[in-house]
Amino acid sequence: MPSATFTRRAVILAGSSAAMLGGTGAIGPAQAQSLKPTKSMRGGANNYLPNAPIVKRIGGGGFWMSGTVRRAGDGAPLANQRIQIWAHTTEGHERDQRSHGATLTDKNGVFRLEMPQIVPAFGQAHGHLAYDSGDFKTVFLRPLMSRSSDTRLEAHFVLQPV
Repeated sequence: MPSATFTRRAVILAGSSAAMLGGTGAIGPAQAQSLKPTKSMRGGANNYLPNAPIVKRIGGGGFWMSGTVRRAGDGAPLANQRIQIWAHTTEGHERDQRSHGATLTDKNGVFRLEMPQIVPAFGQAHGHLAYDSGDFKTVFLRPLMSRSSDTRLEAHFVLQPV
């Protein structure tokens, strides 16, 4: 039967974690106050088309792009925020207008949009996302997929008011 060995460091770390989480498993208010805004990623704006229409789905679907949008500082979820999504897919190149679409966040700041399977462009399978509505600073993201066979990709925005 294995025996548990507790080092002083392990006990201190466990106690610090419990105190920080307030015993609830959630991040306490003091930590949420320091949520920093997301910085735009290099290459995120490549092939961006302003004012892409809000759509129910891009192309034939089969791949899910999702994520969250929160306010910097307090981390509050942001409802009705427009997120534009585009990528190189099985149905078109990322510069093609038909490969672009936008969606809105729900009341919990969550967005989700179905699109065709993303395929590698320039050796990397990746998506492009943008927040560009004007109430907050514009942010472009270019998340990479772990494997080109993945059928979903997440990206999370923390927005700084203008």
